[in-house]
Amino acid sequence: MVKAPKSTKATGTRPGLTPAQRRLLARTRPLADGIAALLFPFAEVVIHDLESQTIVHIVNSLSRREVGDATALDDIDFDASESVIGPYEKRNWDGSRMRAISVLIRDDAGRPIGVACVNLTMSAFEQARQTLELFVRGVQVAPQPEKLFRDDWQERILTFLHPWLAERQLTLGSLTREQKRDLVVALHRHGAFQGRSAADYVARLLDMGRATVFNHLKSIRGASPRKRT
Repeated sequence: MVKAPKSTKATGTRPGLTPAQRRLLARTRPLADGIAALLFPFAEVVIHDLESQTIVHIVNSLSRREVGDATALDDIDFDASESVIGPYEKRNWDGSRMRAISVLIRDDAGRPIGVACVNLTMSAFEQARQTLELFVRGVQVAPQPEKLFRDDWQERILTFLHPWLAERQLTLGSLTREQKRDLVVALHRHGAFQGRSAADYVARLLDMGRATVFNHLKSIRGASPRKRT
């Protein structure tokens, strides 16, 4: 375990970063700026200096913190192999939920000298989810009125088609020639071709030629047992 640097007990001061370490920490600032710009206005990015235990860079401050504010990372034990911590949940100053991730910044010797934190506010996404759930759930949505859909052959086709595809883990775009023929057979058994333009509609749905659908239907009907007279 590697601990964050502690202050010197006698003077209360810290040795400070070396020039090379300061340059390394400074090179993370454009990355922080880019992440904050990409996720604006939903994320703040903070860079902590573990030597001075202060914030040395902050972009889009959602937490109302500033450069120079103290951090609370003094007594954290960092695993020698640890680089990324999180994602994890935290609370913002106003009590709203945030999702955060912290990345350790190490020098060439592997010593932790800083932490870059990305804090994503979840409030806007939670409000959007609630709005979508309310819209999708609807208010007193009734079943399909039978008098409107009793003779709706298009609805009959679609009601049969999509469960048939889902049961076989297929999509319309992935159907082979044989699978399309099997589907035409299944639709025929379901009585889906009773509508005057049903064959044309199925041909468009399955991206087949109209003549191909009629040939399948002719083959199916020709194979059906004839009634005795």
